[in-house]
Amino acid sequence: MTYCVGLLLNAGMVLLSDTRTNAGLDNIATYRKMFHFEEPGERVISIVTAGSLSVTQTTLARLREAIDDPDASETTSIMKAPTMLKVALIIGNTLSSVRQEIDEKMATMKQSASASMIVAAQRRGGAMRLFLIYPEGNFIEATEDTPFLQIGEHKYGKPILDRVVKPATSLADAEKAVLLSMDSTLRSNLSVGMPLDLCVIEKDACRVSRKRRIEAGDESFRAMSEAWSKALRDGFTQITL
Repeated sequence: MTYCVGLLLNAGMVLLSDTRTNAGLDNIATYRKMFHFEEPGERVISIVTAGSLSVTQTTLARLREAIDDPDASETTSIMKAPTMLKVALIIGNTLSSVRQEIDEKMATMKQSASASMIVAAQRRGGAMRLFLIYPEGNFIEATEDTPFLQIGEHKYGKPILDRVVKPATSLADAEKAVLLSMDSTLRSNLSVGMPLDLCVIEKDACRVSRKRRIEAGDESFRAMSEAWSKALRDGFTQITL
């Protein structure tokens, strides 16, 4: 299991992912789930993934292969697609195709594999777009009414996002919100784990503006977590019925 979240704000986009994967309690490993494709100043595409590693790694490998193909075109390469909607379509079609192929191979064992992705993207002169791509290849897009998207073990981290994240939220507050959302998930679900990967894409920069890897034991993350716990306890004691 995993937890990934993406925010679409007036000032930019923020993505956060954990890195834990597990195939049972005795088979836990760390794998990066955040990936970036960019031509600085022209376009940026950041992807976070949840689900079967075999599906996500094969999908990303095929996306890279299509980019490097000498015959790459607007219909095959996410770095040549004329719009970010076309980017989402290419990623969705690739994810769906890979999932179906792996499902067919696993059918004899009566098992299946699935994965989903959040894609944050912008091209020069275009709007910022944030998509959630489902295993079947279809997708939805973040809007002003719902400026965040989640995949994986999302239920524990959703309440704070519902309460504080608005399109006008600053990037600094957005970082705080996604980190507290992840902190709530880490406390409630052992299948989500550190290190964490955070990235910020400022509006119209068309590049990843900032990346941060947060390791287990990170002092600033620990201090934020403790401060949030204290604020919740203090707020709870002050409420009267």
